[in-house]
Amino acid sequence: MQLSVESLRDAGGFTGAPVKRQIEWVKGEDTLVFDVYVRRLSYQTAVTDAQALAGHGDLAASRIAHSICDEHGKPVFSVHDITGIDADGLPVLVRDESGNPIRVVDDAGELVVDADGEPIYQERGALDGDLTFALLTVIGEVNGLGKIPPKRSKKISVKKKRSGTS
Repeated sequence: MQLSVESLRDAGGFTGAPVKRQIEWVKGEDTLVFDVYVRRLSYQTAVTDAQALAGHGDLAASRIAHSICDEHGKPVFSVHDITGIDADGLPVLVRDESGNPIRVVDDAGELVVDADGEPIYQERGALDGDLTFALLTVIGEVNGLGKIPPKRSKKISVKKKRSGTS
């Protein structure tokens, strides 16, 4: 077969549409069930994995951010959503509907400030560990990771030796 975009398309060489799966996530006493869409591993995944391995990111967060998407293939998370750390190295903050960071208040309803009198804002934190594991598991399942591939028949050509005698 001649290598071309058409032959690769016909052979399934492109990732195609996201795959719908269900995950269960246990949070406290509750078991939550979510429908998720998983994009198959692709060129983009390979590039971001290589960058993460070279010290330019977080491999697990990158894998989740590039694999978990909506039904149209649009990412659900950024790496920062998963790690809880923004690009500037500061914690991701909880924001209101207008996009403003939410300030921390004490039990009396008073704004909490730090030692310098600066307001303290609510930090969202990183993605829950059990949820992270559930997402990585479903990514592995969709991509067949950890499975032993079926044995393929090998094409072997056998050349008969001639003894030199007739």
